[in-house]
Amino acid sequence: MKLDVNLCNNLKSIRTRLGMSQQELANIAGVTRQSIGGVELGQYAPSVAMSLRLAKALGCQVEDLFWFEEDLPEVEAILAGSAPKQQQSRVSLARVGDQWIAYPLVGNDAFRIEMIPADGETVAVSHPIVETGESVRVKEFPSISKLPSASEVASNERHSEGEAQSQNGTNKVQVRLLDDIDKLHNTVVIAGCTPVLSLLARATERWHPQLRIHYRFAHSKAALRSLCRGEIHIAGMHLYDADTGEHNIPFVRKALTGKSAILITLGVWEEGLLVPPGNPMGVKTVSDLVEFGATIVTHEVGSGSRMLLERKLQEDGVPLHKVKGSDRIVHSHQDVALSVVSGIADAGISTASIAAAFGLGFVPLHRARYDLVIIKSYLEEEPVKQFLSILGHQLVRSQLEILGGYDTSNIGEVVANIS
Repeated sequence: MKLDVNLCNNLKSIRTRLGMSQQELANIAGVTRQSIGGVELGQYAPSVAMSLRLAKALGCQVEDLFWFEEDLPEVEAILAGSAPKQQQSRVSLARVGDQWIAYPLVGNDAFRIEMIPADGETVAVSHPIVETGESVRVKEFPSISKLPSASEVASNERHSEGEAQSQNGTNKVQVRLLDDIDKLHNTVVIAGCTPVLSLLARATERWHPQLRIHYRFAHSKAALRSLCRGEIHIAGMHLYDADTGEHNIPFVRKALTGKSAILITLGVWEEGLLVPPGNPMGVKTVSDLVEFGATIVTHEVGSGSRMLLERKLQEDGVPLHKVKGSDRIVHSHQDVALSVVSGIADAGISTASIAAAFGLGFVPLHRARYDLVIIKSYLEEEPVKQFLSILGHQLVRSQLEILGGYDTSNIGEVVANIS
């Protein structure tokens, strides 16, 4: 039969997965081996009778073996964050508010521990892509880079604040779906820096098997900017405002101009210095880092951990540049721990739970409240409701408590109403 160039097939994949040779499949289906090879290579389309015989021989539906390329539906989506330059790229998808958001699966964002399956593939860019200033990171072990200069930091901060208020119309893409659209609709997107969010994601999916949690790593200010841009449903934060003595609320009020949101707390965690087991240098304060000549790694500008380090150094009258290694940044709490474990650094800011997980020493500096920030209109969406419903579950609280360094007595409590 004449080849239909739009006909796709999965014959070889299913056959090899079942451990069949072309000849074995041909014998069972009552066709020639050459016919099997020709179909697998896309050289011609099988007849209806042959399609039915192949499906029966492989124990599947005809639709599992053959489909038309145009049968894959497409949706228009807004490309989140920095955009890959190629026209086609793997993405994850979620419905946030009244629009689809596409999250490029590029570099470190393509992995959790395992590689993340794609929900779709971008096939056309509707408008020119605008670079956001947040470059795609491909992490090495451990992920360390030089700190930007003060002028670069100021420029990036101004650009990010402006971007948070801008529309994403210039980042529209056409996405060919690779998964069930109902599952994509039933997705909650959360951005934050604590590993607890990925733990909560897995716990939620256990109680709500049809719900999918898409967790995106981002420090507190970056997560808040993503929320302002309409890219996520929930932002995780642990920022402290020394002027007011409040956690998170002043930053949310400043960022969410014209929007209403609530802050729900996950709990209070202990922040401090990770040091080698037994704290061999005897570090007690951040100023000891300079006195003992300790090497550190730091977090990105805008992260809660970076702000804590800067605040504590300022209180002790120590300039940041006096601390050895203060120009080397890492991008996660795990990277801080790995730097200390491997001997790259003598110390770094993280949490008591991370110290316990890696068997490191810990010098407490601050008790920070970790909150989830949610735009009020998203509270009516069923996926968001399902996620929030598990926060008060005793098994979830037990999971957090066993990590160590967390006070979960107020988990699920609304701590602020921003309007």
